[in-house]
Amino acid sequence: MDLFDVTTGLTPIPIEDGELAFQQRLALPWPPEQVLARLIAETDWRAEAITLWGKTHPQPRLTAWYGEARYRYSGMTLEPQPFTDLQLAIKAAVELATGRRYNSVLLNYYRDERDSMGFHSDDEPELGPEPAIASVSFGAPRTFILKHKRLPRTVKLALGDGSLLLMAGTLQRHWRHGINKQSTPCGPRVNLTFRCIL
Repeated sequence: MDLFDVTTGLTPIPIEDGELAFQQRLALPWPPEQVLARLIAETDWRAEAITLWGKTHPQPRLTAWYGEARYRYSGMTLEPQPFTDLQLAIKAAVELATGRRYNSVLLNYYRDERDSMGFHSDDEPELGPEPAIASVSFGAPRTFILKHKRLPRTVKLALGDGSLLLMAGTLQRHWRHGINKQSTPCGPRVNLTFRCIL
């Protein structure tokens, strides 16, 4: 099979207080549009509610948790489902590209421009003090925004179809990240964030 890899590998992005690296296209044996269609069809999507500051809100996207360990965030405890064959193939490609191991993945399904991700840090204790989060995107491009917690710094990245973003080092300690709703129509997007639960 052909590998749909249009870059030479992960490229570091200069950023203070953390590590960030980007690859335009993760090497996989299928084109991104085929991966997107399979992820939408083969994932057990859930409409979850989160609790923030004592109030419960529906998440503005669908989610799923797969892997080897349970995960707790925003008042929810996620019990893992076993990795699918497709997720294992993507995980192997991500591990090869980043040189790191992962045992779990959170999937987010942004159905259209109205779905979003609030600003947050992946800093739960079970991720360790310097977690590596590998984010793979399929489908419509969306703008990923990082905001420094203390300094007036904002970084915006266009995460395109098949792209890989690695967040590591002290990044989660010093930065928050999210994806805003859009005013212009856009198609579906599935994002997988691979991580290692300690």
